[in-house]
Amino acid sequence: MISLQQLEALQQRLSVLESEKRVSACMNQYMRLCDDLAPGFELKNLMALFTDDAIWEGKGQRYAKTFGRYEGIDAIENMFAKYATSPGHFNLNVHFLGNETITIDGDKATGTWLLVQPSDFIDGRSQLSCAQIKATFVLSEQACQISHFVTENKFSRPMAQPWDNSAALPVPE
Repeated sequence: MISLQQLEALQQRLSVLESEKRVSACMNQYMRLCDDLAPGFELKNLMALFTDDAIWEGKGQRYAKTFGRYEGIDAIENMFAKYATSPGHFNLNVHFLGNETITIDGDKATGTWLLVQPSDFIDGRSQLSCAQIKATFVLSEQACQISHFVTENKFSRPMAQPWDNSAALPVPE
């Protein structure tokens, strides 16, 4: 028979696991929406992932200079709006996350991920980038939101050929 103390410990462990799942889902949703940044993109769903006082920043020698730092939801929205206006920035943009670690501390969480991002740009260039993502989150009954997002470049490499190719895929005959 399980004791009340054991039941409370199980409830606590379950709560932490559910919170970790919510943080992971929030970051995956963020990346999925960023995959679709293009002219006409509706920023409402992306901005709903951030707290009103959130900070979004590029860190390190390359990303601090390239992206900078944005404080507050309006500044973050203005930064993303540049990617959602014509003529656009990406022809292809895909975010792959791995090496996830999440730590829950009450109604706050911290997570880290490794991001690999192949991109084709509308100016014809292509690139492969890798970044360390670190983010803090606020958890409430209603939402899991990013309060501080940091991206730091690990490497970037121009590619001689676009990632996407319209050639037919080979399949077994």
